[in-house]
Amino acid sequence: MTTSIRRACALLLSGAILACGAPTQSYAQGAPAPAAAQGNAQSPSEVVQNSAQAMLRELDANREMYRKDPSKIGPLVDKYLLPNFDIEFAARLVLGKYWRTATPEQRKRFVDAFYHSLLNNYGNALTDFTADKLKIFPTNVDPNADRATVRTEVKRSNGDRISVNYYMHKTPQGWKAWDVVIDGISYVNSYREDFGAQIDKQGIDAVIQRLEKGEKPGEIGKTTGDKKTS
Repeated sequence: MTTSIRRACALLLSGAILACGAPTQSYAQGAPAPAAAQGNAQSPSEVVQNSAQAMLRELDANREMYRKDPSKIGPLVDKYLLPNFDIEFAARLVLGKYWRTATPEQRKRFVDAFYHSLLNNYGNALTDFTADKLKIFPTNVDPNADRATVRTEVKRSNGDRISVNYYMHKTPQGWKAWDVVIDGISYVNSYREDFGAQIDKQGIDAVIQRLEKGEKPGEIGKTTGDKKTS
């Protein structure tokens, strides 16, 4: 995934960042999402639209605060966007075969470290996220369907528009996204390739440790880091 594509992803979701985000404690325990973010009676397009609008309202009201302290973006993402992503499902897809052999502790650490690494590295992009940068297209979904794709466009600063498609599926809590495809490049597939090669070389614990130290996922995919110790 190129730097410009990663940046676009970060701008929209603090990247496609959220497709593998870490759940808050209440969410991990199965507590319902906030009413504004629940997808129980919403169509896939409405889930995306309402989440973006709710987040934009708070961004607009406190934009200077977020610019001065981008670390405050995390709770904003947790509140408005995170409940509408199937976090564990996406994380399983990113790790692929390594998810099956990972311990429960490794799985939890990976999901948490990946989310926070992306948010720390790209979260400040959200401070410039405005309504005119995003266009969401209506999605007609059969009442019996359990899969859907929501098409959107993000406008870059130079005026170019980038297609951003959300792959979603129906869960007991409503429609949730599990992958984001930006200009034809799958977020899940891209990071699965990044991490897979390095897990083979280093082992999953070393990759998790690099994420926990704040390394960008894309950089982990390019460099070897420490040798595999397990």
